[in-house]
Amino acid sequence: MAEEEKPKKMSMMVIIILIVVGLILAGGISYLIATRVVSDQTVEKKNSQHEPGQFIKLGDAKDGLILNIGGVNSGRYLKIGVIVELKPSKNTATKEGKTLSPEEIKILDTAVYVLRSQKIEDFDPTKQDQLKEMLKNEINTTLGEERVYDIYITNFVLQ
Repeated sequence: MAEEEKPKKMSMMVIIILIVVGLILAGGISYLIATRVVSDQTVEKKNSQHEPGQFIKLGDAKDGLILNIGGVNSGRYLKIGVIVELKPSKNTATKEGKTLSPEEIKILDTAVYVLRSQKIEDFDPTKQDQLKEMLKNEINTTLGEERVYDIYITNFVLQ
């Protein structure tokens, strides 16, 4: 009877050792994969960084843009705060005043046109990235070059 318990203890010990070795291997492989993925992402972030841009807030400084959307008789209004980040240009000097530069007027006109041409369904929160990308593409087309880094929506009210 003592001989039968010894092989059981040995086989149990072998199973425990195999489980521990398997867990150590799995942890090591997971660590290796995780560190490579994280290092790849940091390299991508370093490549995607750019020089500081010029920020332009569209519309009123307090309220942003207030637009009638969905047609003249729809009675639907959109209050949206949009900030455009542009590549800084060498000939554009920052100025203090209430008049807009010709570039800012073009950007504002394009943004209003794009926002008013959208359907009510296009203002769904899940489609916000598509709206930002559409604004970015249209503004770049209007300015004639790839000047827009990003579009930021700071507030959004649809009535």
